[in-house]
Amino acid sequence: MAAITAQAGACAWSRAATRLTVCAALFGAVIPAVAFAQAASGQGAPAKPASTQVAPGQQLKQTPYFALYEALGKPDGWKISGTIRPRYDGLGGQFRPSPSPATNDLFSMQMTLFAEYDTGPVRIGGEIFDSRAYFQRRNSNSIATTEVNALELGQAYLGFDLEDAVGAGTVSTLTVGRFTQNIGSRRLIARNQFRNTINAFTGIAYDFQNAEKDKLRLFYTLPHYRLPDDRAGILSNSVEWDHEGFDAQLFGGIFTKANVLGGILEAYGYGFLERDDGTQLEGIQTRDRRLFTPGFRLFRAPKAGQFDHELEAIYQTGIARNTTAVTDVTDVPVSAYFVHAEAGYTFDVPWVPRLSLHYDHASGDGRSDGSYNRFDTLFGARRFDYGPTSLYGAVQRANLISPSVRLEISPNADWDFYVDYRGLWLEDPTDSFASTGVRDRTGQSGRFAGQQIETRARHWLVPRSVLVDAGVAYLIKGSFLENAPNAPRTGDTIYGYLTTTFFF
Repeated sequence: MAAITAQAGACAWSRAATRLTVCAALFGAVIPAVAFAQAASGQGAPAKPASTQVAPGQQLKQTPYFALYEALGKPDGWKISGTIRPRYDGLGGQFRPSPSPATNDLFSMQMTLFAEYDTGPVRIGGEIFDSRAYFQRRNSNSIATTEVNALELGQAYLGFDLEDAVGAGTVSTLTVGRFTQNIGSRRLIARNQFRNTINAFTGIAYDFQNAEKDKLRLFYTLPHYRLPDDRAGILSNSVEWDHEGFDAQLFGGIFTKANVLGGILEAYGYGFLERDDGTQLEGIQTRDRRLFTPGFRLFRAPKAGQFDHELEAIYQTGIARNTTAVTDVTDVPVSAYFVHAEAGYTFDVPWVPRLSLHYDHASGDGRSDGSYNRFDTLFGARRFDYGPTSLYGAVQRANLISPSVRLEISPNADWDFYVDYRGLWLEDPTDSFASTGVRDRTGQSGRFAGQQIETRARHWLVPRSVLVDAGVAYLIKGSFLENAPNAPRTGDTIYGYLTTTFFF
């Protein structure tokens, strides 16, 4: 039987891979035309490698050759930019329980358009997000508001530049309105990069930096609830204004201290309050989380010829409910935690290889209804730690024990590549594993979830303008993902994606 399911999964992936090849051919027909046009104007020459070698992936943030801002005549006081990002991904050997289809594939499109006008003391900014998805299976629960959020005004803010108003040598700003946030490690609050939709917030944020580069950020925000959230609206890419209100509040602060043990120290605390909004038939049902999440992070950024490190420890306390059911009105105490440890070394040689060891440990929730112990990653991102999301996303910061080893290389300024091997265990054998939805409430299926091998390659096809990103993840299912009562009998999971991002 195992051989049959494995063969079925392989055949399913083969069909998905065929579609991926077709899409790659389509992308390949578009991209060379753009490259040829820019080469003809003298802008298509490869970027020269930096004279100082840096860690892989750090050189990919560059200014595009073609810029909408320049095409509009470089208007004074304006910043204008945008992106177009088509992606095709396919999955075979589903790890999610029924009714998720054994195989799935998806074509998604993300477009952004950003503009900001600086009047001097005040900046007026806005950004439109447009995230759509096509061809997904109608019974797929892999596709939700994480993939679809069509034509949304994600940012609309006023930025007040206070300069040194609070002291000589200081810089401070105040932002009011709708905006996105990347805070600290991005594990708790992030502007999503791989995911097709983007977290956004409405509120107020204050940023401060002194002459020693110490930083402080304080914020009070209302997270956006993405709409539509019904199956019909998601499948049709309907346009509906996102919801924001006092039924969900995220607030807190983070202090960053420079030059600590050769690196940087962050200390933070975030509060999150939520409640049901509307009625049982028309409204948003929640777990009524009232959480406080303090933590710290000590890190040293990768650099050629030196060791780097990262240690982040987070605790979570408060009260919540075990389910989102309207009949569940029992508050239970929350006690959860997460730890990430990492150590790496970047060799100062051609291709700048970096070898690193990682360890992640996130608490899970047991059978007792008297408390809740599953760690909640709030509004964080996870692709940089655990591999691609979208149709995949098997691993997250919940009920997880996972060591890994990663090798990164960067042959030149236009290429980078990494391969990652990760072991997967459950912290609590009676809770569902990570984000799979697979659970054995008796704990008899054990703790070993399996192994993940993941790789990614990125290449500036047109330097600073067109970036191609391709990756594969292979999940070798362990005894838990094979034997748990609701585990699908679909064999090992294989996933692949191809993304092309146009910057303008």
